[in-house]
Amino acid sequence: MNNSSAYIELLQAFPPRPINAEEELTATQTAIDSLLDKGELTPDERDYLHLLGMLVYEYEQTLEPIPDIYGVELLKALIEEFELRQKDLVHIFKAESIVSDILREKRQLTTEHIQKLAEFFRVSPAVFFPLHPVKTTA
Repeated sequence: MNNSSAYIELLQAFPPRPINAEEELTATQTAIDSLLDKGELTPDERDYLHLLGMLVYEYEQTLEPIPDIYGVELLKALIEEFELRQKDLVHIFKAESIVSDILREKRQLTTEHIQKLAEFFRVSPAVFFPLHPVKTTA
């Protein structure tokens, strides 16, 4: 396990704890937003962001039942719910071909995409992250 000093600093700046109240949710979402505002994240920042996302996800599961979807599947559901077309999201992805590739899972959502999608759909960026990370090979 790699506990780098940068990761320890993130933990000390905003120690992650289970969320039990709206104020704690707001504070955690603020920490998530500040990370997403940075743009390109280090591996430590991505791990920390994932951890915060899991805490938000767990709390939101206690509020109301929602389908266990995230990432591209969530994006597809939101597109359907809002009756959007791919071209309606070009302002987020820069090109309709990128939207198409992401929906066909030929490309992955980036941190920037997730931030813009969260703003567009007025949801927490955390909802785009899985509760249990999928292992990928580089």
